Amino acid sequence: MKRFKKILYVNEPSVADKSAPRRAVQLARSNNASLSVCDANPELPRTLVTLQDTYDQIHKQQLMQSFENADMEGVDSNTILLTGTPFIEVIREVQRGKHDLVIKSAEGSTGTLDNLFGVTDMHLMRKCPCPVWIFKPEKQEEHKCIVAAVDPDPNMEANAELNKLILELASSLAREECSELHIVHVWFLQNEDLLRSIGMGLESTEVDELVEETRVEHEKWLDELLSEYDLTDLTTKVHLIKGEPGSEIPKLVAKVEADLVVMGTVARTGIAGFFIGNTAEKILHSVDSSVLTVKPSSFQ
Repeated sequence: MKRFKKILYVNEPSVADKSAPRRAVQLARSNNASLSVCDANPELPRTLVTLQDTYDQIHKQQLMQSFENADMEGVDSNTILLTGTPFIEVIREVQRGKHDLVIKSAEGSTGTLDNLFGVTDMHLMRKCPCPVWIFKPEKQEEHKCIVAAVDPDPNMEANAELNKLILELASSLAREECSELHIVHVWFLQNEDLLRSIGMGLESTEVDELVEETRVEHEKWLDELLSEYDLTDLTTKVHLIKGEPGSEIPKLVAKVEADLVVMGTVARTGIAGFFIGNTAEKILHSVDSSVLTVKPSSFQ
């Protein structure tokens, strides 16, 4: 995978995770990219401002310790100390340094949102303009199973760019690590329960026909999307699942024991750059794996 030029690694001092730093170095080397290693910390109280130099020195030592088992030879790297609200300062650094990937260990270690992805993680996945790769601590360094969640609905303009980026990243990683790649699209018939209610006056067979028409339509969209990619050299499984994406995608992730989920996040209309979509939020509440989230280039 050679698509990144400037990678920003965000240190997570609360987690003793050596796999994410090594992966950041490996990715920088394979992409011939620069690697900036940063630590973002709140400001000291004014009464302790005289300790700022000592405070910075401690955090710089922590940065170096997190990479003590990573072979940095040949990698163009530098260290950055950021002071302020961590997620805000990281995003500012992304914009200032024109970084195209953020890598960070998750703040927790278990499979729920409250314990796996912390406040800074969620803010970055919601608001950072470039792809954000959050590693689950203690996960194996190589991803043996990758799930790519796509939505090929041609009526959603933002989806086309996201699908392209998701499939490019997921397939490139799968090739690099000889991983099994699962591509999933979850579909449903809008208001199916309402259509089946007595008050609508529709026969069950009529609704069944609508459901089948919807399935065929989504299958066609998915086939058209995948026809643009040569995946013959990969071990690939395609899943077309009926249901609610926020529920069905985590079920698939658990079933195939995925190490990594590659998925898109889209800002809600009218609040650009502030929230990721409801479905993405629900998925992140439920998965117990590393995640690589991407946004469209129009995201601000």
